[in-house]
Amino acid sequence: MHVFVTGGTGLVGSAVIAELLTNGHTVLALARSDASARTAEQAGAETIRGDLADLDVLRTAAARADGVIHLAFNHNFSTAEAVGLAVAEETAALATLGEALAGSDRPLVTVAGTPYVPGRPSTEFDPAPTEGLVGGRGLAVEATLALASRGVRSSAVRLPRTVHHHGNGGFAGMLTGIARSTGVSGYPGDGSQRWPAVHARDAATLFRLAFENAPAGTAWHAVADEGVAVLDIATVIGRRLGLPVQPVATESFGPLGAVFAIDQPASSTHTRETLDWKPIHPSLLEDLENIKP
Repeated sequence: MHVFVTGGTGLVGSAVIAELLTNGHTVLALARSDASARTAEQAGAETIRGDLADLDVLRTAAARADGVIHLAFNHNFSTAEAVGLAVAEETAALATLGEALAGSDRPLVTVAGTPYVPGRPSTEFDPAPTEGLVGGRGLAVEATLALASRGVRSSAVRLPRTVHHHGNGGFAGMLTGIARSTGVSGYPGDGSQRWPAVHARDAATLFRLAFENAPAGTAWHAVADEGVAVLDIATVIGRRLGLPVQPVATESFGPLGAVFAIDQPASSTHTRETLDWKPIHPSLLEDLENIKP
């Protein structure tokens, strides 16, 4: 099938494009710059220029495709206002893609995040969070899944807090960046809180499986590590960078500090059993060994 992919040159998106092409699909990738276009085209994709704010471009691309995988998002978490603007942009983009696919039974797979459920790992049947810093993304995902009633085979692949590849990506990657800049491999709280994780290539496989097979209105968990203790993550980062490992005030992590401090494991049992998804790439702690000093 011919797949329109937004966000196709990011950590997850580049893996998704490779996964689709390897499995016989063709790809039309949204490219917001010459550099992004070159990257996507070198990978084997066709490109269309624009970004999430170019709603006419999104309509045109969706009309040309057999379905859509949406991955793009402006990951500017510097302020709450910046996050709000990014959420509003994505919400409008998803609504536009949904309108373009309505009544066609074509797939629309959107990216989401695993929810937080106090006291236990979250599952695919738990609702998306609709409050807090990025609660608007949950509302947009709910609206996308509701397109099932309008003839769209919509689904959501929920990514964990860390999607990693060669030691980079996600919350763990943010901790590495902060450690490099501060000289301390820090962690919020006592470090016992757990973050789920997945290798980017395993996540890409799940996006393809959802595009090909997921029933309308369903959510899936791209979770390989159900929960890795943040102290263990910080310890590997500190050892690889030769830095001390110690607790740091939650507030020092900025707008995401409160999220960093939450114990938020997630399960993927239903996803593995139903879509026959089998993560095969390195775990988070194994992959962090690739961090360069």
